Amino acid sequence: MIRGLSILAWRLGALLTLALGLVGIVVPGLPTVPFLLLAAWCGSRGWPRLESWLLAHPRYGETIQHWREHRAIPRKAKWAATAMMALSSASLWLWPAPTALRIALPAVLVCVACWIWQRPDR
Repeated sequence: MIRGLSILAWRLGALLTLALGLVGIVVPGLPTVPFLLLAAWCGSRGWPRLESWLLAHPRYGETIQHWREHRAIPRKAKWAATAMMALSSASLWLWPAPTALRIALPAVLVCVACWIWQRPDR
C-alpha cells in the first residue's frame, strides 16, 4: 500500500510540474525547461512512460538529456534567463515594492545568474 501511495505521489508531482512547464510555454517569464526537468525526475521514480516521452520529445528531450548527463545549460537559455532576471530586477523600481525586496531580489538573482553561467554549455 505504501508503494502504491509513493507511486501516486511521484505521478502527481510529475503531472503538476509538467502542467507548470506547459503553462511556461505561453506565459512570458515563467520558465519551461526547469519544470520539465523536474517532471522527468518525478517520472523516473513513478511514471517511466512519462519520463521516456519527455526524453524523446523533439524540442525538449535533448535539453533534458544534456542536463542529466553533463548538468549543461544551452548558451541561448543562459542569455534568456539572464535577460529575464535583469528585467525582473529593473521592474522592481517601476512598481511599489518594499526596499528590502528591491535589494534582496537582485542580489539573489545575481547569485543565480553566476551559478547558471558556471554550468557547461553542452
